[in-house]
Amino acid sequence: MTAGRTESTYRNPVLNADWSDPDVIRVGDDFYLTASSFGRVPGLPLLHSRDLVNWTLVGHALDRLEPEAEFAVPRHDCGVWAPSLRHHDDRFWIFWGDPDQGIFQVNAPEIRGPWTRPLLVKAGKGLIDPCPLWDEETGEAYLVHAWAKSRSGVKNRLTGHRMHPHGTELLDEGKVIVDADRIPGWFTLEGPKLYRHDGWFWILAPAGGVETGWQGAFRSRAFFGPYEERVVLEQKDTDVNGPHQGAWVRTPSGEDWFLHFQQRGAYGRVVHLQPMGWSGGGTSRPSEAGDGGGWPVLGADGAPVTVHRRPGLPAQPPAAPATDDDFPGGRHGRQWQWTANPREGWATQHSADGLRLTCVRSADADDLRRLPNVLTQRLPGTPCTVEVELRLDSEEPGARAGLAVLGDAYRWIGLQRGADGAVHLVHRFAETVAERERDADHARPAPEGRARLRIDIGAGARCRFSYDTGDGFRPTGQVFAATPWRWVGALLGLVALAPTGQGHAGAATFTQFRISAPAHG
Repeated sequence: MTAGRTESTYRNPVLNADWSDPDVIRVGDDFYLTASSFGRVPGLPLLHSRDLVNWTLVGHALDRLEPEAEFAVPRHDCGVWAPSLRHHDDRFWIFWGDPDQGIFQVNAPEIRGPWTRPLLVKAGKGLIDPCPLWDEETGEAYLVHAWAKSRSGVKNRLTGHRMHPHGTELLDEGKVIVDADRIPGWFTLEGPKLYRHDGWFWILAPAGGVETGWQGAFRSRAFFGPYEERVVLEQKDTDVNGPHQGAWVRTPSGEDWFLHFQQRGAYGRVVHLQPMGWSGGGTSRPSEAGDGGGWPVLGADGAPVTVHRRPGLPAQPPAAPATDDDFPGGRHGRQWQWTANPREGWATQHSADGLRLTCVRSADADDLRRLPNVLTQRLPGTPCTVEVELRLDSEEPGARAGLAVLGDAYRWIGLQRGADGAVHLVHRFAETVAERERDADHARPAPEGRARLRIDIGAGARCRFSYDTGDGFRPTGQVFAATPWRWVGALLGLVALAPTGQGHAGAATFTQFRISAPAHG
């Protein structure tokens, strides 16, 4: 059984790809989710669901990363970290931390926009994981954030601020409201999500690191503390390592649920849905159990669930974020993101189907990791087959295009125009420490300048590349184990490029991009 079938149960993960650091809210009968997008553009993905199990991608809140010049080149692990999504005063709000710049905010009247330009609410290095709260009882507004030691030298603590109700500025210098160095056994406290419920301030925040950590809950009668803590979700005897950093959401009927991520290597951070109750029983309010009780109980008595009863919400048809693309009119779907701020002319619109990418000239043509003009989407979290048709429309010697599995190490297969004027099928790779790619197999003729490219991705994100230049699919090269970046899962990428030189270097056309069940076995 897969997540998304209209049955009485669901199976985790409900989003089986790298939707990192998810935050979720409910507005009426609709649930909305955003996630980290790091250095990819557009940023701040926006997902929609009616049942917390089936999700579709409906847009992005960030058209370009700022300052634009800094993100004209790839900064794969920088940019948008751990956003928080809220709905207040009939507007949607997203706050996020850029570890090198500070805390930003955008807002919009509708989830599909128009979204405002990013506003820097607090400047500084290492300010991450911000979450706002508008206290409906008092009219006060607050913000809490964590710290990145790599930028600030500080971690394992949460800082709280009073915030202007307009969400435009902070009203004080901030105060450490949770210092986890003072909590025995706690380290790397981060990712806070701030709530006000039944007289308590609640902070749900993970600690212990993304691979092996746990989810904590903190509560206080006053925003600035003191807070008491409890571990509310941890791996225990399950195979869900480090259940980490997510969002509490309540359905219209009063059911509580919690969405969080699990770090899965090259697959990135996949999203799980956990039932949520209270130690006072059921979905009772915290105070009903008295001051000594009423703590969240996540999953099955604090352990992640694999299969569970679906939320008590109207049945929905199976749905998932789109992957396939015919590129109608030369336009790519919402699932694609560039590896930096895009420039005019990288992709050309036209009257037919197919993605027409310009062979962008670059001094970094021998290292895809340095290229801003790679169009990417998330690597699926289950075995699959990826295929695309490619035609190289360039007479420029050295012009090339292909399909890549991109990470700290990468591999790609595609077509290249040789110095002899012929088009060749090429297969190249670069190790993590390599400064340039090299051949993974011998070049082969592609007499029509076309090829069908395939990657069979098996367990452990092990990738087998093959191609068809007119006489059936043939394997090429060794199996490649996809690798993540530091914080980002591996990516599938389409790219067209050319060496430095003068003039237009032609283009490449990609058609019929498909991700399907494994082709073999």
